[in-house]
Amino acid sequence: MVDYQQLLYGFLAGLVLVLIYRWRSNPLYSIPTVGGLDWPFLSYLASRNFARYPKELLDEGHKKFRGAPFKVALPNEWIVVVGNPKAIDDLRKRPDHALSFDAAVEDAFQLDHTLGKEIRADRYHVDIIRDKLTRSLPVVMPDVVDELAVGIPGYITTHGSEWTTVNTLSTMRKIVARASNRIFIGAPLCRNQEYLDLAISFAMDVVRDVNSFRHYPSLIRSFVASISSRGRVHRNIGRAVEIMKPALDDRRARIMAEEDDDVKPKDMLQWIFEQAIPRQQSDESVMKRILITNFAAIHTTTNTLVNTLYDLASTLECVEPLREEIESTIASEGWTKASMGKMWKLDSFLKESQRYTGLGLFSVTRKALMDVTLNDGTVIPKGTLVTAASQSIHHDDAYYDAPDVFDPFRFARMREVDGEGTKHQFVNTSLEYISFGHGRHACPGRFFAANELKAILAFIILNYDVKLTDKGRLKNLTVGASLVPDPMGEIMFRKRQ
Repeated sequence: MVDYQQLLYGFLAGLVLVLIYRWRSNPLYSIPTVGGLDWPFLSYLASRNFARYPKELLDEGHKKFRGAPFKVALPNEWIVVVGNPKAIDDLRKRPDHALSFDAAVEDAFQLDHTLGKEIRADRYHVDIIRDKLTRSLPVVMPDVVDELAVGIPGYITTHGSEWTTVNTLSTMRKIVARASNRIFIGAPLCRNQEYLDLAISFAMDVVRDVNSFRHYPSLIRSFVASISSRGRVHRNIGRAVEIMKPALDDRRARIMAEEDDDVKPKDMLQWIFEQAIPRQQSDESVMKRILITNFAAIHTTTNTLVNTLYDLASTLECVEPLREEIESTIASEGWTKASMGKMWKLDSFLKESQRYTGLGLFSVTRKALMDVTLNDGTVIPKGTLVTAASQSIHHDDAYYDAPDVFDPFRFARMREVDGEGTKHQFVNTSLEYISFGHGRHACPGRFFAANELKAILAFIILNYDVKLTDKGRLKNLTVGASLVPDPMGEIMFRKRQ
């Protein structure tokens, strides 16, 4: 008589042995693990540990292995973490067909399912940001400043010498969204509140849809996306087209009429249309790219601005040196891109705030499209994510003096050394400073973001006094691999006395 119970136990034991054998044969097995055990099934506990204590575990791995690769567990995969300049340079130099930035982005945001394959296949909006927008900064910066002068007093309302308290994250997000869209879609559309609300919520809609699609096996995600009309993202793109329809029709007509260059609008909407029309793309496609640009611009810029304001309110002794620099520069140069470039102290303050607090735990993330052997001999199997632990590097005393001390003018002093004037600017990346990434895939919009941030901060510093509330500075939250200001945080302003 067959003993089915023994057969079942034998089958399960064989299955376990096969899984163990396959795992021990996987190159990932030889990479040390932080956060728990890496055995089959038990790695789930490691992923829960990493979800609860990501920063602490990355710091632990960085200190324990001194920049050598280690791995941490995500719910459905492993991610290999490097932490020294040589390894980062290795990642940077690898060709895209081996270690892919685009594939890592697709893995994170499921672009094919949330926005459609066209966006990933033809990313000309990124080229516009990298080239056209950056080269046009001297022309568009006065428009940003004009929008700040109109918009900021409406979001930060003060009365005489009285202090007013605002929600920091919400208020700064509105300011950034409006100033950014002055250059994305122009005035007066950049003041349309329903459109601004859509632009702000777009990033959160993408994340919600991504999380929704992840619940389904990869083989049926496209089908789920099609029957759900790609969720919230698709519905909001449709509403944005409705809001913008008169402007979209006008831009199409003007471009088709071959309007003279000197009267053409100088904004992202114009530049995207100039590429979209020859491709016979729809208004929906144009607005997708405008909203993606907002996604990239609004939230990271806002978080940097919020952190910098908290740092300013915590180091009030820096206000006068910053005011003196801003006032003298504006007096001689005006509110121009050139004047923003001469504000070394303000530039340093921003860069140190981003180094010290950070926007995320990872940078220079890539996905292996084939088995890759790094220069140190580590094998990254096909399909594996590999990244650099940015915050751990930025707080390593091998690269920064007193890295756990907020030193506002650290980078301004470094720039005073002969030959170092450009290297330590806020927008410049290096193997030791990777907030914007590094190499050919470094953030293409960082030049616009840096000038916009300087303009906003300069306007606030010149026109307002700032201080923390009695609650002080609330601790930033860790959401996945992102570091975000607490949405309940507040800050106080009054008219400059």
